[in-house]
Amino acid sequence: MTKRSTEQIRLYGEFIRRKRLALLFSLLITLLASLYAVGVGSINIPFSELIRTLIGKGDSLSQTAIINIRLPRVVAAILVGAALASAGAVMQCVLRNPLASASTLGVSQGAAFGAAVGIVVFGGGVVNSATATSAITINNPYIVTVCAFVCGSISSIVIIAISQIKKNIGPGGLILAGVALSSLFSGGSTLLQYFTDDTKLGAIVFWTFGNLGSASWRDLLILALVLAAALIYFMFNRWNYNAMESGADTAKSLGVNTRSVMLVSMGICSVLSAVAVSFVGIISFVGLVAPHIMRRFTGNDYRFLVPGSAVAGALLLVLADTFGRSVVAPVILPIGALTAFLGAPMFLFLLFKGVKNT
Repeated sequence: MTKRSTEQIRLYGEFIRRKRLALLFSLLITLLASLYAVGVGSINIPFSELIRTLIGKGDSLSQTAIINIRLPRVVAAILVGAALASAGAVMQCVLRNPLASASTLGVSQGAAFGAAVGIVVFGGGVVNSATATSAITINNPYIVTVCAFVCGSISSIVIIAISQIKKNIGPGGLILAGVALSSLFSGGSTLLQYFTDDTKLGAIVFWTFGNLGSASWRDLLILALVLAAALIYFMFNRWNYNAMESGADTAKSLGVNTRSVMLVSMGICSVLSAVAVSFVGIISFVGLVAPHIMRRFTGNDYRFLVPGSAVAGALLLVLADTFGRSVVAPVILPIGALTAFLGAPMFLFLLFKGVKNT
């Protein structure tokens, strides 16, 4: 082995080591942010009491606040953020568009329309005036969840069909198709709201705000299983995604069945995104922002970008939810609005400055 080859191997080892350190550092920050999020709120719980409660030795007040209320919310933020961000990273690869995500391809808007159908048609929403903090609840969450999932998946099916039927539409055309579908679903939601009564209207609006506290432990288990299965598939195809980053022709020359990888990946991404938003409502732009943040540290190597995006998405949603719960406590700001404020400037930046090949 020549001296030059040895030096190249050393540099490559350092290059990989930096990426692994970035992932480990991101995981550590996410863990610390999650512990802080569990302890902060209208009642701040000291770190020592938090640890005691997590190992089953806390007092009854801490047990109720942490185990029954805050911990499910933080776990929901981690799982939903990871799901949307990892799906967004893969969508951006297979569609060859850095603007692709569940919120820009109409999946979130389709889920909102489905939730409106579940609430209006199947009576899933109810107003409870007993308490000011829970004035509006979802009376039949599983009907609403199923309807949101089905309609959220329809948008991805249409996008996939367009990409296969219209071969020359290009990445930019697919985003425009997503915008059109978003407008269509938004119009349908508006009509349902226009013709429904105040009770169901309030439930629809409440669902579209996004609520990480609405998911039960059973819902989180379902989401965790779907996320784990999706991540396994994404990591199994990490080299295919790396090849597709260089273009379809290059990937085909390396033996990648680009059509099959694109169809299956988009199907899994649509299911993952639809499941996530169907449980907690509309969470905008996390799937767009998180992958681009991690690209600053891992580049376009999908061996590190997929798990890194999942970690970054989890961290973003945990931080956003913590801010929403603490800035004007005990009032909880809607998480969907906070993520929209975060993602809209990034979307505009990518659109006017950072988009290539669209």
